[in-house]
Amino acid sequence: MRKIIKTNKAPEAIGPYSQAVATDDFVFTAGQIGIIPQSGELVQGIKEQTEQVLNNLKAVLNEAGMDLKDVVKTIVYLTRPEDFPLMNEVYARYFPNEPPARTTIFVSGLPKGALVEIEAIAHR
Repeated sequence: MRKIIKTNKAPEAIGPYSQAVATDDFVFTAGQIGIIPQSGELVQGIKEQTEQVLNNLKAVLNEAGMDLKDVVKTIVYLTRPEDFPLMNEVYARYFPNEPPARTTIFVSGLPKGALVEIEAIAHR
């Protein structure tokens, strides 16, 4: 089984990709940045962007019948190493118990000038 996941509770894809793809046991999300779905505006500040990113991921997962507790792996992209502690502070609130495996990568730029982007893999 392969199913495309799409919700208006998260930003629409800004290119030729899906918000997420579900298989029998897994959901693979596209990377999310801190865009408010209703306005299309990017929130400002690393803490605010991280919170919006995780809310967007949660919305996509909810559309697939899952939640953040089902996430087994995330990849975090940051543009500034000094933002790591603040991103981590917010991230820890969303994954308080048994957090998923995570990779953090520092990049030179993200879409729309975002400071953080996060993608996730969830398992049923």
